Amino acid sequence: MADLTGMVAVVTGASRGVGRGIAEGLAEAGATVYITGRSASETSPLASLTVHATAERVQELGGRGVARPLDHRDDAAVAGLFADIESEHGRLDLLVNNAYQLPEQLPEQLPEQLAETAHAPGGFWTQPLSLWDDQCAVGLRGAYVASVRAAGIMVPAGRGLIINVSSGRAADYMLNVPYGVVKCGVDRMARDMAHELAPHGVTALALWPGLVRPELVSAAVSDGTLSVDLSRAESPRFVGRCVAALAMDPDIAEKTGGSYRVSDLVREYRFSELTSDQTG
Repeated sequence: MADLTGMVAVVTGASRGVGRGIAEGLAEAGATVYITGRSASETSPLASLTVHATAERVQELGGRGVARPLDHRDDAAVAGLFADIESEHGRLDLLVNNAYQLPEQLPEQLPEQLAETAHAPGGFWTQPLSLWDDQCAVGLRGAYVASVRAAGIMVPAGRGLIINVSSGRAADYMLNVPYGVVKCGVDRMARDMAHELAPHGVTALALWPGLVRPELVSAAVSDGTLSVDLSRAESPRFVGRCVAALAMDPDIAEKTGGSYRVSDLVREYRFSELTSDQTG
């Protein structure tokens, strides 16, 4: 397993799902992980799926978890987060842009890969303009703002890694027009950021998880309220172990600007899926 002791990371949108799994994967390797998201212990009806709960889990797994409840639409709050990290640590090694906001018309508990099952039919010309704002403000612009702040720390240090969590839907239609724009956008953002960051020793890339089985969907399948075949789905922490392996790779700069499937990287890095005694 990768050893990331001393590494300082930010994982956005990490109160649940893939973001939480990434935080856990980094924790297993001993990293300090700043966890952002809108779900805080005092405001969420699901106390087990908040930034504070993720921070506690990071601690249990051997890392250091720091919960930072914030909305990635709030530029000042994002700037404050990175200013605090620079003040407290003098470094930032890894940013994982994972935060994403599904449209208000869709249940939050559905993972992106299953969200189309709840989507009302109709072309983009029939849908509210807020559909664009809901998805692009956090999933695309939010990733850009966080990357600007992270690069401001990484570039002077001459090192760092930025990972944009995307999906294979960057290449195929799914859900609606803004959804595809976000996925293509974060992929292209990683490519273009890589071009400008390479001379400064900073790497940027996009990561494509496969079908993932997040907490609420797994529970819904178990109790029969949702009928979905998750037999070949990845656990969120499987994605996290992939991120940890990328962060540990001394030759990671060779991957800068690319988009990579988790299912392909497992062949290179040999990280493992959760065993039955690691699921608690």
